[in-house]
Amino acid sequence: MRRSRTPWRAPVPPPRLGWRDLVAEAGAGLTQRPGRSVLTMLGTVLGVGAFVAILGLTATASGQIGKQFNSLTATTVTVTAVDGQAGPDLAAGGGTDGAAVETIPADSDRRVRRLNGVVTAGTWRQIRFGADPLISASPIVRPGSEADMGGIVPVFAASAGTLGAAEATISQGVPFNAFHEGRAEPVAMLGATAAKRLGISRLDAGPAVFINNRAFTVIGIIGDTEQLPELVAGVVVPRQTARRVFGPPPVDGQGQMIIRTRLGAAEVIAGLAPRALRPDRPDLLTAIPPPAPKVLRGKVTDELTGLFLLLATICLVIGAIGIANTTIVAVFERTGEIGLRRALGARPRHIAVQFLVESTALGLLGGLIGTALAIITVVAVALAKQWTAVLEPVSVFPAPLIGAAVGLLAGMYPAMRAARIEPQEALRQ
Repeated sequence: MRRSRTPWRAPVPPPRLGWRDLVAEAGAGLTQRPGRSVLTMLGTVLGVGAFVAILGLTATASGQIGKQFNSLTATTVTVTAVDGQAGPDLAAGGGTDGAAVETIPADSDRRVRRLNGVVTAGTWRQIRFGADPLISASPIVRPGSEADMGGIVPVFAASAGTLGAAEATISQGVPFNAFHEGRAEPVAMLGATAAKRLGISRLDAGPAVFINNRAFTVIGIIGDTEQLPELVAGVVVPRQTARRVFGPPPVDGQGQMIIRTRLGAAEVIAGLAPRALRPDRPDLLTAIPPPAPKVLRGKVTDELTGLFLLLATICLVIGAIGIANTTIVAVFERTGEIGLRRALGARPRHIAVQFLVESTALGLLGGLIGTALAIITVVAVALAKQWTAVLEPVSVFPAPLIGAAVGLLAGMYPAMRAARIEPQEALRQ
């Protein structure tokens, strides 16, 4: 008997999933339910868009902050009396004629304006009273009544150049000048807050403010200041008027001088101002130059960038959670499809790679759309604010790839769950 021979058969090649098939299957999975795909992609659009827009707006705003530091902070010098050294110089007989000598002289504005690079300058101090002064808009007011603003409204003595140095905005009337100060005229400026508290809203009737029953004609109202916001809440009288009415300043209440310089001259002026004011005793005064604009701007920029980067990262995490939730729902909905593919020979890794490609594609598309919307938003905000839009390439170009990475990470768990589905269990459902 002859043994029957089994016919030879070639081995069955293992199933493969080529790139073309993978892209086609992933595309079919995405387009099969376009509404769900769009909603899934929306999380990445919002996350990446917020990431790019926040960084772009931060860079744009930081540029404007730098300009403000350069134009305001970098042009302001403050001169004050050195603590503990003004006493002997102010004592009786401190001057050559036996009169008291103030640490900051009366003609300080004129002396400082002689320096090359000074735009304007002025001295100011808060007037100290033994007790709360009686301040009102009427001469017939009892101390402590509702009309008495003595404990609320401060009184300041300022030279003619102070309002200009502080870049004050006059909402009504005119500021006092060298004529008012030279003649010690009883005039006053009211800050907007003080005018509201005193009930003075118009100047056409020639209102007056009464300080300890002394009348001061209100000639102007200060709307706002760039450098000395405290003036907005008080009454400002000329320096020589305050000296004549309330007496000279005390030893420890000399006040300070504010100097506005041209850009780049602040450091030089800070070194020259004490000698220009008191050539006999420059050690009695100290000039405080502005902080370095680059350092200050860098600190503000770093703080803003760190804060908004944290917010943008939170947006990306929210987008990733949205993709993961929608993808895991898609796995449950396509359980029968997954079982059929496994029964036809698809391996677990093929199923996993397909879902990973789908989630990555959604993340990439969301990143592209979110980046485009973010760029439009930054440019629109800059145009509306009349700023210069700043978009760093390091934050714009990688943004779509960040979206793809978010989609890839978000799809890992759903892909592994899909790969573990057994074909017989899937076909039973």
